[in-house]
Amino acid sequence: MTEDLSRFLPEAQAAGASGMTQAVWARVQPDAVQIYDPNGGVRTWGQVNAAANRIVRLLRARGLQPGDAVALVCGNRAEYVEVLAATLRGGFRITPVNWRLTAAELAYIIDNCEAKALFAETAVPAVAPAAAGCPRLAVKVAIGAPAPGFLDYQPALDDLDGSDIPDPVLGQTMLYTSGTTGRPKGVLRPNAVQHAVIAALNLAHYQPGRSVQLGAGPAYHAAPLAFDVRASMNNGAPLAFLNRWDSELVLKTIHQRRISHMHLVPIMFQRLLVLPDAVKAKYDLSSLRYVVHGAAPCPPEVKRAMIEWLGPILYEYYSASEGGAAFVITSEAWLKKPGSVGRRPPPPPRVRILDEDGRDLPNGQRGGVFYELPPQGMCYFKDPEKTRASRRDGFFTTGDVGYFDEDDYLFLTGRSAEVIISGGVNIYPQEIDNEILKHPAVADCATVGVPDAEWGEAVKAVVELSDGYEPSPALAGEILAFVRGGLAGFKVPRTLDFARDLPRTEAGKVLRSQLRARYWEGRDRAI
Repeated sequence: MTEDLSRFLPEAQAAGASGMTQAVWARVQPDAVQIYDPNGGVRTWGQVNAAANRIVRLLRARGLQPGDAVALVCGNRAEYVEVLAATLRGGFRITPVNWRLTAAELAYIIDNCEAKALFAETAVPAVAPAAAGCPRLAVKVAIGAPAPGFLDYQPALDDLDGSDIPDPVLGQTMLYTSGTTGRPKGVLRPNAVQHAVIAALNLAHYQPGRSVQLGAGPAYHAAPLAFDVRASMNNGAPLAFLNRWDSELVLKTIHQRRISHMHLVPIMFQRLLVLPDAVKAKYDLSSLRYVVHGAAPCPPEVKRAMIEWLGPILYEYYSASEGGAAFVITSEAWLKKPGSVGRRPPPPPRVRILDEDGRDLPNGQRGGVFYELPPQGMCYFKDPEKTRASRRDGFFTTGDVGYFDEDDYLFLTGRSAEVIISGGVNIYPQEIDNEILKHPAVADCATVGVPDAEWGEAVKAVVELSDGYEPSPALAGEILAFVRGGLAGFKVPRTLDFARDLPRTEAGKVLRSQLRARYWEGRDRAI
């Protein structure tokens, strides 16, 4: 039987204050597998740790100092973990970037986060043109294959010292979310406590040396980064990465690797559930101990079916990249309170349900969900307008609407029309509007999220035409084809409706929430 290394957990946790948790596990189990790479091969704890030290030395040699930014454009592979481990101990601020973005979108984030170093998987076609538009980069490193103007990852590290750096400094992570102008904005929370992540992982009961993590979601997202990559690293558990979703492959990996822990989103549940019974029966899933989910609302019938299949091992969390309280609910509690995301946790931080005038609402009444700001502060990087707009008297909101029941369980019933969540991915409608408005036939536009049985929400554009144009299926197709050149594929509207007059305020501003409500009419939930 594999050795239980739980006695080293306190030491590994203490080393997190300097970003050296990885180094503790590398000393304890240097030759044990840390990463099962989907591209083939494995990385041991010792190999990942040595690579992290070499990366720190490479960046320092190129002039980077603690606090400088590093951008990472990389799929689920071993190098992702190595670069992350390096920034955690080197004092750098890392921004993992969605590799599915267009070159212009990539370039914007790389430049906006003020990256001085870029580690990028050169199989992503948009990487080279994006990097060319970012003049402040002091070093560019190619992952996977050589590229002109980039250092080749492995040769660049081979001659450097892999021993632990003597002067570690804890780094930061800055992820990007939606912005008020339609451009993504970095969420800057200087070493803030992630209450929801901590609360959820307290129920995970990892056994270092025995537990095995599955990384099925893209690691550039906040939740897979926290619950797959960081959780496995912090708890001494190997990580089996998948670089694409394949429902049967997920079951096969659980069976072969004896996966005990994994993070999924509701659409992944749905795709697993529709597998033929004969396929499900082929694989032994008895090793699973902890399946955590969040990022998007889960239809009650889907969650109930997953609990019936896997047992009461589903744990749901509710939070945001910006922070917030620690809402977590077990399978047993959820079955008593179907649809809830958890009971109000003790402060800090406090949680309030407010009406439009900022007044507290009693249990049972719906209003905006507001969280107490963390002591370390939280802001949207270089966007004071969005920062101010999200705050009220020391509290902030991400736009969710909900209520507490008589037992203090939180139920989410709606969301600001300014965010679409499709398949667990946040999409900002203004960014899409900005592209659609470039088409000469479009006088005005409002993009909203509409109900979708599989994805939760689907992106729909509602267009008001310029004079001289008439609605037609051909014109709708032309407009959608037009925006594909400027938007990542997952942001392109699936459908487009025409409207003679969009709903507006007296000042002429489009009422996106009113437009969205038309598509959700007659439903108990508007998310």
